[in-house]
Amino acid sequence: MLFFDEIDALQGQSLLSVLSQLRNGFRGRPSHFPASVALCGLRDVRDYGSAAGEKSSRLGTSSPFNIKLESLRLGDFTVDEVTELYAQHTADTGQEITPAAVARTFELTAGQPWLVNALAHEVVVKLAVPASAPITVDHLEQAKERLILTRATHLDSLAARLAEPRVRRIVQPLLAGDLVQLDPYDDDLAYARDLGLIATKNPVRIANPIYREVVVRVLTAQVEANIVADPRSFVRADGRFDLPLLLREFADFWVEHGEVLTSTEHYHEVAPQLVLMGFLQRVVNGGGFVEREYGVGAGRIDLLVRWPYPDQEGGRRWQREALELRVWHPGRANPLPQGLTQLDRYLDRRGLDTGTLIVFDRRPSAPDITERTELDATTTPSGRLVTLLRA
Repeated sequence: MLFFDEIDALQGQSLLSVLSQLRNGFRGRPSHFPASVALCGLRDVRDYGSAAGEKSSRLGTSSPFNIKLESLRLGDFTVDEVTELYAQHTADTGQEITPAAVARTFELTAGQPWLVNALAHEVVVKLAVPASAPITVDHLEQAKERLILTRATHLDSLAARLAEPRVRRIVQPLLAGDLVQLDPYDDDLAYARDLGLIATKNPVRIANPIYREVVVRVLTAQVEANIVADPRSFVRADGRFDLPLLLREFADFWVEHGEVLTSTEHYHEVAPQLVLMGFLQRVVNGGGFVEREYGVGAGRIDLLVRWPYPDQEGGRRWQREALELRVWHPGRANPLPQGLTQLDRYLDRRGLDTGTLIVFDRRPSAPDITERTELDATTTPSGRLVTLLRA
C-alpha cells in the first residue's frame, strides 16, 4: 500500500500529473504497481479539479479525477476514547490528568483527533508541566491559547480555506447567527464537512470551540492590527476588567473607523460583528478569555468575557461579562425587543444579573454613524438593567 500525505497541497499540472500516473498505473496492475493507494488530505478527490484549474477535459475521456474507490474521514474520538488515550499517558509517566481536564479537552475539541493530541503535547512538552504535578483545566486553557496564537500547521491549513467562496458561503451565515441557505445542487456543505471545519451532524455549526476561535481570530486580524489602545488601560486598580471603558472606547473607534473597516471586510455580511470581536480580542487577549456562541437561526452572537482577578485573600476569582451582538438589516424589524428577550435567556443560562446588548444598524436609511452611535441603559423583559450600544 502506498500513502500520499497532503496530496491536495499539489496544484495545477503537478496535481494532474500525479493523478494521471495513478490512473495509468492502475491499468497495469498487478505488475510494478501498488495493490492499494491512499490519498490523504483535507479535501475529497472530487474537489481536486478546482486545484488543477478545472481543465481536465483536455486530457481526454479518461479523467484523472475518476480514480476514487472510497472516501474515508478519520472520525472524532468519543469522550471515553479521550479518557482512555490520556490514561495511557498516566500509565506511562505516572502523571495525573484530572477528570475536569479530560472533560475540558473534549469540550474544546469535540473529539477531533489532531486537537486532542496537540493539546496534550502542548501541555506536556511546550508548557513542560512536571510529571509530579497533575494536568489541570488551567493548563488546557493555556495550551488552547498557545495553539491558536501560534497557528499550528493543521490550524493554519484550515484557516487558509476561509478565503474560498465555497467555505465562505457556509461560514458567513453561521457567524451572523443566520440560517445557512443551501442549494440542493451544490455540495458546499459536504466540502466544508470534508475539511473538518463543520460538524458532521446537524444542525450546521462550526465543528468545535477551537475551530470557532480560529475562524474569528483569522477574520478579525485586520481589525486587531489597527487598534492602538493599550490593553493595560482597561484593568482597574482592583484587577477587574473595565467593560464600561471598553464600550466607550469601542464607540469612539467605531465612529472613526467603522465604515471603512466594514466596507473592506471580506465577510461583508458579518463585518460589524467582526470589528467588535476584533477590538474585544485585542483588549482582552493575554489577560482573559472570550467565549463565543453563534445563535444559528436566531440572528445573534453571544460573547462571554472571563477575566481573572485577585480576591482579598490573594486567591483568584473570575469576572464574567456577557454581550449580545445583533444587526438591524434592511427590510427587517428593529431587533432590539427580540435581542433583549434573548439576552435575558443568555443571562439566565450564565447565572448573571446584567449584560450588554449591541445593535449595529445597517439600513441604508439609518442615521449617520456619528449620530446613531450612542451608549444607553435599558431593561430586559425580566427587569434586568443592561447597557445598550447602538452603532
